[in-house]
Amino acid sequence: MSPVTAWIYFGLWSPLISYAATQENRTLKYSKSAVARLTNDLMDGYQKEVRPVRDWRKPTIVYIDFLLYAILGVNEKRQMLSTYIWYKQIWKDEFLTWDPKDYDNNSSKVYSWSPSRLMFEAAGDADIRGKPRWGRLPEELIVNNEGRVLNSKPMQIVTTCNLNIYYFPFDVQNCTFTFTSWIHKLKDINVSLHRTPEEMNKNISFFHSDGEWDLLELFPYYNTFKKKYSEIKINICFKRRPIFYIVHLILPSMFLIIMDIIAFYVPPESGERISCKITILLGYSVFLIIVSDHMPATSSGTPLIGVYFIVCMALLLFSIAESIFIVRVVFEERIQPEVPDWVKKLVLEKMAAMLCRQKFRKHMESCYNSSHVSWEIGSASTEKLSKRNDVNAEDSTEEILQKEANPGILDKILKEIAFIRSNLEKKDKNAVTREWLLVAYILDVFMFRVYLLAVLAYLLSLSLIWSRWQLA
Repeated sequence: MSPVTAWIYFGLWSPLISYAATQENRTLKYSKSAVARLTNDLMDGYQKEVRPVRDWRKPTIVYIDFLLYAILGVNEKRQMLSTYIWYKQIWKDEFLTWDPKDYDNNSSKVYSWSPSRLMFEAAGDADIRGKPRWGRLPEELIVNNEGRVLNSKPMQIVTTCNLNIYYFPFDVQNCTFTFTSWIHKLKDINVSLHRTPEEMNKNISFFHSDGEWDLLELFPYYNTFKKKYSEIKINICFKRRPIFYIVHLILPSMFLIIMDIIAFYVPPESGERISCKITILLGYSVFLIIVSDHMPATSSGTPLIGVYFIVCMALLLFSIAESIFIVRVVFEERIQPEVPDWVKKLVLEKMAAMLCRQKFRKHMESCYNSSHVSWEIGSASTEKLSKRNDVNAEDSTEEILQKEANPGILDKILKEIAFIRSNLEKKDKNAVTREWLLVAYILDVFMFRVYLLAVLAYLLSLSLIWSRWQLA
């Protein structure tokens, strides 16, 4: 082919080849997905550091939504609360708007400007720079064609909380979550609630309980900090389920107190009451050692159940001291042979009448009468013997000599008299022993009733205090 012919062919086919290449590039450009084109167009020249408003004097309204999904743990000693929440932020980005018709009516997940956020109470799950780690998911923001940006993700956070454990295990706790911006002031960012408090409380049914805590209510409200920063505060009210602690802490302690009350029916003169009560006290001490792991440890104060255990221990000690005193009274006749008159009047008369123990008083009177009769018999016998001696002294020597001729009769009479006096003395001693025993019984009944009233009054007071949990 001649050079002239070649140039003619090149001139004819060159426009056709150029046109075909141009059409192919256009085909490749429009063959890209609408989502990819949307992302490229929106992110072209987009600056994430700039607040997304065209008028800088206009604040950005950030709507916050919150859902408490689970309470993972409560640390009373460190005053910390671990929770799992679903957090949502919504705002408008004026730079991210488009016509859906140009992109097949698609919206895209893109990275864009995100408002700075801070939770005042955050105390755990932080990165090495000390900033709260808001979950392990990347910052994926969903944007619609009107510029509405949604940032939603689940998060596990650890926050500080002023835990009041005074009513443990019937305690109701109130913790606060505060969401605000830690860079932008109120004139730049204004936070607001996305839903009303009533709508937020409707989602309490989504709360996942671990078996110990129940979510009662959420109290979200808007607030300003020093009139410079806007913030959203959410008060969380949750209640402990006490059934575990009732079964393992309160009921065993009450059973031991009931056993101590029953031990009062052991006769004090048997000597077994003190050993029985000491055994109960030792069992209660072992019980306190075992349950110490279930008690909340905090330096802010002693819970009411701790006071309950201390008072129960004090009641057991008082019970042992009372038993020792009663046993001491039972064997008082070995030291003091007779019951003092003031003790008889105070205990056997007044206290017996007050306790409706009249049979003890009648028994005391019978003992006193028997003792008085024995004394009269002894006095009469002595008087008769003295008179007989006086008569014998007046007898003549001849009569005495005649009586001395039969000395066996006098010996028998003297032996009978000695035997009678011995029996009377034993009866007197037994009467004194019975009197001291009656004194001990009356005092024992009195102290038992005082002890029983103290236990009932204490349990009633605790029940009234703990009943506030039912009203929560």
